[in-house]
Amino acid sequence: MDINQLIQEAERAKKKAYAPYSKFTVGAALLTKDGTVYHGCNIENAAYSVTVCAERVAIFKALSEGVNEFSALAVTANTDRPIAPCGACRQVITEHCHKGMKVIMANSKRETHECTVGQLLPFAFSREDLNEQHDE
Repeated sequence: MDINQLIQEAERAKKKAYAPYSKFTVGAALLTKDGTVYHGCNIENAAYSVTVCAERVAIFKALSEGVNEFSALAVTANTDRPIAPCGACRQVITEHCHKGMKVIMANSKRETHECTVGQLLPFAFSREDLNEQHDE
């Protein structure tokens, strides 16, 4: 699947967003190694702290189906510049996607910015940090 097709999938997902408070709709499309696409959209809640972003919805959907090998992630919103994942999403992406995986950030005008997972969250806190032994 090419980048434009993956962005189209993210646009499709964005149409399902539940954003009655912010009116800020976001769609994500997560491409697996076998070519399956998992859609995610942001889902708001009146208690804002339990709102879930599109990127995390897509990743959690795939993981809940037992899929954990991903090739690319596209995210899009109706913004002036290509939309970037929030900090919480960057941490989840880093946890479940390899550092070299492509992340495509887009807007509704089809402008894009691409980077790798490693570039998205440099100096990320990871499971390796939890396993390190520290002498005091």
